[in-house]
Amino acid sequence: MNTLLKPTLASLTALVGLLLISPAQAQTSVWPQFRGPNANPVSANARLADRWSKTQNVEWAQTIPGRGWSSAIVVGEKVFVTTATTDGKSKAPQVGTEYSNEYVAELAKQGLSEAEIMKKVNERDFELPSEVNLHYFLYCLDLKSGKVSWKKEFYAGHPPGGRHRKNSFTSETPVTDGKFVYIYVANLGVWAYDLTGKLAWTKKLEINPIYLEFGTGGSPVLVGNQLVILSDNQKQQYLAAFDTKTGEQLWRTNRDLAISQAPQARSSWATPFVWKHAQRTEIVTVGPGVAVSYDLAGKELWRLSGMSPAPIPTPFAYEGLLYINGGRGGGLYALKPGASGDISLPRGGTSNDFVVWNQARGGTYLPTPLAYEGAIYSLTETGILSRYDAKTGKQTYKERLGTAGNFTTSPWAYNGKIFCLSEEGDTFVVSAGETFKLLHTNPLGEMAQATPALVGERLLIRTESKLYSIRKKT
Repeated sequence: MNTLLKPTLASLTALVGLLLISPAQAQTSVWPQFRGPNANPVSANARLADRWSKTQNVEWAQTIPGRGWSSAIVVGEKVFVTTATTDGKSKAPQVGTEYSNEYVAELAKQGLSEAEIMKKVNERDFELPSEVNLHYFLYCLDLKSGKVSWKKEFYAGHPPGGRHRKNSFTSETPVTDGKFVYIYVANLGVWAYDLTGKLAWTKKLEINPIYLEFGTGGSPVLVGNQLVILSDNQKQQYLAAFDTKTGEQLWRTNRDLAISQAPQARSSWATPFVWKHAQRTEIVTVGPGVAVSYDLAGKELWRLSGMSPAPIPTPFAYEGLLYINGGRGGGLYALKPGASGDISLPRGGTSNDFVVWNQARGGTYLPTPLAYEGAIYSLTETGILSRYDAKTGKQTYKERLGTAGNFTTSPWAYNGKIFCLSEEGDTFVVSAGETFKLLHTNPLGEMAQATPALVGERLLIRTESKLYSIRKKT
């Protein structure tokens, strides 16, 4: 039972992918997807604030009704965010990743059967499709004022699957090419809206079950005229691309990924990453047990084993290398471009022709690592921050963030500082460099799981009920 509940909060991600934008698009798409234009949330803007609270350096704070752990994206001076409201009551989230397991242990001590335990766990911690009626919305806000410019309800009814109450029904972050905003809700559908809120097209998707009804979270990515989604589920895992102009499916590649230690776990929550390097452009995915890369027609290029049964963090590139976090219990890898076939390491191996280095137990559960100033910063869900040399993989420190808390949000960086936002709403600010130094903590006092957007002088942070624009006051 405990093993089954370990991946409980895999759906929390928000985690992820690289949007390859043209120079023309770059002028308008300032934060076009989850984790930004390079899938590595870093800024060089010296005016970004490093201190804030509910009142300090808050330019505006807009309430977003309902619940959604998707991140805000920005194009021009428009901010887009998704959410879902519930008819009647909705089960409130709770911080941490072990409380369902603790509840199971408590019920087992009472002598309850497995069926009775699962019934009580479902009643407390899960919302099943038959239990809720939802209204899914896309919000457009003005970047400077935070005022709602418009909102569109893009779906209403029962969700395609359940969710753990830690998750939301809109955890996938939209993506934009500067002309349209593309919304993906796994197992439900894809929608394309222009920047004025006019629906361009929609595509219904088949409903596939997710492991233990944990919900979904992996976001879409764009490459050229293709909108790419990854659906690792319990029935039929697949990677698919849709035409951005029409919504027509261009191709679909079915996959069959699982590991012998947990064959029942076939779902994943990691967003694909579009890796553009001198040799080619490829779509890198992380699934149960295996990372697999594909060309732009969905043909497999290479694969690497060593991933966890329920991966969440997204791959990303930095200074010519690809970094793959295999999830909790998996490895942390740095790869050269140009691989083909199976490039998996033998047991105890640390490198080969394409794997530059590997930290065998360096994978983490929820947050995606960050590359900044020659280092990889990796954060666990319990608040342990590790720093590795990006080229060699040498670990320079592993430290707990003070009293810390629980972490889903991916860290970000600017102005020589690393920022780590806890689920409790506290941002721990750490000095970048080989020596760990916690500088201060910025409190917002409300649950947070979305990764922020860095837009010019503004930092957009989403909490459970609000979207904040953090900006230094002149």
